[in-house]
Amino acid sequence: MTDAGTPSVSDPGYRVVNACRERGVEIEILPGASAVLTALVGSGFPTDAFYFGGFLPVKSGRKTRVLTESIERAETSLFFESPHRIAKTANVLADLAPEREICVARELTKKFEEFLRGPAPDVAAELNSRDAVKGEITLLIRGSGGRKRTDRVDSANEPC
Repeated sequence: MTDAGTPSVSDPGYRVVNACRERGVEIEILPGASAVLTALVGSGFPTDAFYFGGFLPVKSGRKTRVLTESIERAETSLFFESPHRIAKTANVLADLAPEREICVARELTKKFEEFLRGPAPDVAAELNSRDAVKGEITLLIRGSGGRKRTDRVDSANEPC
């Protein structure tokens, strides 16, 4: 169906899969680049449990409600967000939970790949300082669960 990464994640591709299943058409899934997993691993946030919420709501009241739920969640939360709205979204997170770490992963697996990580106010300030943010955006919010087993590093087997 596509050569643009793994389809059917936050797009209507699941309808094609279900239509094939209903008609007895065999399908084969070949994994490709996935912004969700690439962002999760690259964020440095715990990966043993996570929540993927698709695209954030556009309306501010609903978006604030979804972000508040994410702040209360123990696991890492991931969302897709528009590059035109990411600075405002980071500002909301900075107001809701100034101590919370967030990560804005941009243009993953492409030439201008970028990870902005840190406390929400710091990431918001960086985004606000830019004339424009371009590209595909994945927003991650570190969970409230404290240290998890994925945070520990065995000093004898430190990663390189």
